[in-house]
Amino acid sequence: MYLRIAGAVGPVEPAGILALGVTGLQRLGVTRQKAAYIADLAERVRSGQLPLHRLGTCTDAEAGERLMQVRGIGPWTAGIYLLMALRRPDIWPPGDLALHKALGRLHGTTSMLSVAEVERLTARWRPLRAVAARILWHGYLEELRVRAHA
Repeated sequence: MYLRIAGAVGPVEPAGILALGVTGLQRLGVTRQKAAYIADLAERVRSGQLPLHRLGTCTDAEAGERLMQVRGIGPWTAGIYLLMALRRPDIWPPGDLALHKALGRLHGTTSMLSVAEVERLTARWRPLRAVAARILWHGYLEELRVRAHA
């Protein structure tokens, strides 16, 4: 989807997204609801309501709160942004299905772990939970790859 949008607007920046608008995003295959979220995000960045360049100076909690003020961005999305874009070392994206499954396998269970169980199990990895998340994602994806080729 990113490549489709980039192909339509060039560099993916607020002005290009806003020029496409919700209808243009939908023509590229974005759902109506997500197109509205993307347009809202682009407008907030363009207007300075969400200064992405300043999020790096915020604490994890402050940055997450600022991101979650945008429609369509919840705790998981904010966590992924902090982990991947801002490279924060102690982020664990809440409710990530792959991480819950991988952590469950690590602890010998096939049942889905609750958010509280995950919080308890990952507390010992502070302040480097993002490292653990990347390792667990890698293992989870490798297991999927192996199963797909079996």
